[in-house]
This record gives sequence, structure tokens and C-alpha cells, in this order.
Amino acid sequence: MADNRGRTYNESYVQSIGKEEPERPFMEETAAEIAEPIRRRDERNEERAGGAGIGWTALALSIIALFMWPILLGAAGIIVGFIARRRGAETLGAWAIGIGVIAILVRLFIMPFYT
Repeated sequence: MADNRGRTYNESYVQSIGKEEPERPFMEETAAEIAEPIRRRDERNEERAGGAGIGWTALALSIIALFMWPILLGAAGIIVGFIARRRGAETLGAWAIGIGVIAILVRLFIMPFYT
């Protein structure tokens, strides 16, 4: 029978079955190969599902900013537009950001000449 005092795996004692067995060069667990892989794509789709609603909200804020409170609503449209782009509504978020920037620029640089 083999001397088992020196045989360890992760600092725990490895028992022998009572017969002489050859020492393997490594000991390996196979749970990682058997387990089902984690699907990150499903998590992204759940996160992106709310992006369209936020994108439409951002676009509405930016369009309203063209007519009233351009600094406040334009900034809100830009911020919510970035959030919408992160959630998957890239086109709506980009339009909201662009219109929000235009509303702020018109208020700061063009409207002073007409008041």
C-alpha cells in the first residue's frame, strides 16, 4: 500500500483505494466542462429592452427644449439620450443628443440677437 501522507490536493488529504496506483501528473476537476456556459447575450437583451422607452423620452425632452426652457430641457434630453444609447436605443439616443445640443446652442448664440 502506498504512503498517502505526502499526497495532497488543495491542501486536503487524498485517500487511496487500498491498492498500488500510479501517481498521475495532475489532478483535475471536470465540473467546468460539464456545467452549462453562462449566456451573457441574454442579460444584455434584458437590459436593452427598456432602451426604446427611454430613447423616446429623451427625444421628447429635446424637441420640447426647442420651444421652452432650452438649457434645462436640452441638458436633460442630452443626459437621458446617453442613457438610452447605453441601453441599446442608439438611433433615438443620438437624435436626442443632437437636438438637445442644437436647442442649447440656438438659445446661447442665436436667440440673444432676436430679443
